[in-house]
Amino acid sequence: MTTPGNELLFLALGGSGEIGMNVNLYGTQGKWVMVDLGLTFADPGYPGVELILPDLAFIEERADDLLGVVLTHGHEDHIGAIPYLAADLGVPLYATRFTAELIKGKLDEEGLTGKVDLHVIENEGSFQLGPFGFTYVPLAHSIPEGNALLIDTPHGRIFHTGDWKIDEAPLLGQPSTAEELSAIGDQGVLALVCDSTNVFNEEASGSETDVRKGLDEAIGGCKARVLVTTFASNAARLQTLGEVAQDTGRKLCVAGRSLDRIIRVAKASGYLQHFPPVIDVDEAMRLPPQEVMIIATGGQGEARAALSRIAFDSHPIKLSAGDTVVFSSKQIPGNEIAIGRIQNALAAKGVEMITDRQAEVHVSGHPGRPELKAMYEWIRPEIILPVHGELRHMAEQARFAKSLGVPHGIVQSNGTVVHLAPDGPKAIGHERTGRLVLDGDVILPADGSTMNERRRVGLYGFVGVTVVIGKDGRLKGEPALHLQGLPVEEDREDFIADACAAAAEAVAKGGKDEAKLKEAVRLAVRRRATSWTGKKPVVDVAIIRV
Repeated sequence: MTTPGNELLFLALGGSGEIGMNVNLYGTQGKWVMVDLGLTFADPGYPGVELILPDLAFIEERADDLLGVVLTHGHEDHIGAIPYLAADLGVPLYATRFTAELIKGKLDEEGLTGKVDLHVIENEGSFQLGPFGFTYVPLAHSIPEGNALLIDTPHGRIFHTGDWKIDEAPLLGQPSTAEELSAIGDQGVLALVCDSTNVFNEEASGSETDVRKGLDEAIGGCKARVLVTTFASNAARLQTLGEVAQDTGRKLCVAGRSLDRIIRVAKASGYLQHFPPVIDVDEAMRLPPQEVMIIATGGQGEARAALSRIAFDSHPIKLSAGDTVVFSSKQIPGNEIAIGRIQNALAAKGVEMITDRQAEVHVSGHPGRPELKAMYEWIRPEIILPVHGELRHMAEQARFAKSLGVPHGIVQSNGTVVHLAPDGPKAIGHERTGRLVLDGDVILPADGSTMNERRRVGLYGFVGVTVVIGKDGRLKGEPALHLQGLPVEEDREDFIADACAAAAEAVAKGGKDEAKLKEAVRLAVRRRATSWTGKKPVVDVAIIRV
């Protein structure tokens, strides 16, 4: 049992060795605090599943020692697991206003209003949780109120960046200045726990102001209807797109519930105050195409999002030859096939497409190497602890920081217990971590029996066998077979006859032991399936005695 003593420990339960599902623990003097509680989105390896959640078993077993969950900002990979897991933790949540409003909406949707204690902290506010002191430090990001956390502990101060970038001309909010960050460094920082996403980028991420110029040029040259797709949570981009619509003389239409929600929460929190009025879909389709700009969700290829439905003609918004779709977002690794499917459907309609490869229509919300270098110079940590990246990203950041004079660094992964102080950093153990899936309304282990069975059926197919046995122990009638996903096609009837004969032979040879008889029939049918197809399907046997 890992219990922090007179020391400072760090343990990631998610977000280290992967991009997404950020969950970080800090421990000292017998107590833990959690920073962020995010999710990630499923890939084809999780059939029938959309959301992946972190397995919090380690801290759930120590829930009495957990003091609270502190949220850096409102992206799904930092707050998305809250409505599914926070109530069971039974501890308060802490967030600034905009992030808190997003969380409230999630809790309301899950019927958890009033069941989770949510504290709203002022921008740049401070609070104490046992031996931990927290101060919110505003940093630029692609969502309002992106924050670092300055964490005071009995063993030194941690600067936990969250997601960040440098933007000299931000549209929403006011990030900390170089002077303010240098003042934090002047007071001494034990460890910089830092976003690694864009460590291989040689150039800085760029400013949102530059995107406005690029979008003005790209959209200003379009002669027909324009649709722009971007991340719903990127409220700064929404502000930019509102300005671009006005710059180019187009009325604005918004398509997607998540966009509606972000705009509503942003306005309620004091942002997007000059966002132009929007028209509904019916009016957008009635107006001359050159007078309309549509903002839609779905730029990552999400099947149920607005852009996918538009591309495949199942949405009231219709696009035709000569219209333009602008992808004002970065293609997330792993989404290439889904995005390509949508782009091919749009191309078939004669729709033109503009991505960040053709024009400056997107900037990242994460730091490139020049920004990382600046942060090291401002904060001057004793230790660099990379997070928020695949292993290659984190290892490269550790090397990069060392080359720029950061004295110590450690590359960890989910489950690594890192001793930061005193006399750190060093790995002192490993705790079990894992993934859960939200399958319908049920939370299951990502590699448990249900998901493994579903994968096997998807890979190998399924055969259901029913045999009826009389009181004399003999087969009554023919075995019945039901097939799903077995590649027999035109040989289906011949295969069924052969497999039924094999099942009947197994019954004839079988004894009275029910379990042994089932297994004999299962193996006999699977051998015939393998002989016919080269695959080993899942075979389920039902024996009915009459």
